[in-house]
Amino acid sequence: MLTARRAKFRFSIEHHRSVSAHPKGNEDRQFHAHVEPCELPDGIQLVYAGDRDRQRTVALEDAALLNFGSVKAFRKPPAYRGQRNFPGWWWSATTRSHVVYESWLERHHIIEADRDVRVTGISGQPFQLTWPEGKKQMRHVPDLFSRMLEGAGVVTDCRPADKMEDKDFRHKAAVTAAACRIIGWDYRVVGEPDPVWAANLRWLSGYRHPRFGDERLEELLLTIFACPHPLGETTVVTACADPVEAE
Repeated sequence: MLTARRAKFRFSIEHHRSVSAHPKGNEDRQFHAHVEPCELPDGIQLVYAGDRDRQRTVALEDAALLNFGSVKAFRKPPAYRGQRNFPGWWWSATTRSHVVYESWLERHHIIEADRDVRVTGISGQPFQLTWPEGKKQMRHVPDLFSRMLEGAGVVTDCRPADKMEDKDFRHKAAVTAAACRIIGWDYRVVGEPDPVWAANLRWLSGYRHPRFGDERLEELLLTIFACPHPLGETTVVTACADPVEAE
């Protein structure tokens, strides 16, 4: 019941809101790098982790039929002594599960997706694209996949500014963008956020964990705000506030 109310609430917000899901000005903080167009290589395949982590291959034209917003991670981040990046698992309030990341930059963009009411599913390291190139077999695993409310998909690669111009990555990004166009997904390459914005967002996101929640109050709020109401309306305050008893 509560899950159904959450879905209805998401739809209501999407239907009634007149502003972006992100705060005004947040688009400036989301740096999207330009990706050069290229032709789709012959023999390209999409591989993902199925049941029992078995690798399964699907044609690009059929990939949109699968729910990549909840697939298992195609690869799990390694951990070793002297490691320079910081991998881990971030608990998502959207999926009510953990999402894998290979760096703190990826973690930030998971948090960004997690706060967007248009996003209904998030997965890290969702699949691998592989294609022949001369005598080499090229491979690329995008960082994130987001399933949107209307069913669309957004594939994201996260790169720090000093690695954005790497030729090998830019070539793989161009091929990934071409593959996403065939499937019907959006593709973007994102960079580093404003540090103050990232710190504030990270702090606030921690309170979305259910250990801080009240399921009875959550269901009540979802019911009340299924249709827009002024926050200071007497009925809202009376229904949600804790009563204060006089001694």
